[in-house]
Amino acid sequence: MPQMAPLNWLGLFVTFIIVLLMFNSMNYFSLKYLPKSHKPQKLSGNISWKW
Repeated sequence: MPQMAPLNWLGLFVTFIIVLLMFNSMNYFSLKYLPKSHKPQKLSGNISWKW
């Protein structure tokens, strides 16, 4: 069974890296993050840590 030439391995590696980067960037930019307007909650009462 003939083995692949090193340039074919390099081309395959570069192709997979490009596909991986495109897939990740498409997933990252396809999400729409909505800003949440949350107010910081104030702790009521006295909290004593036991440690």
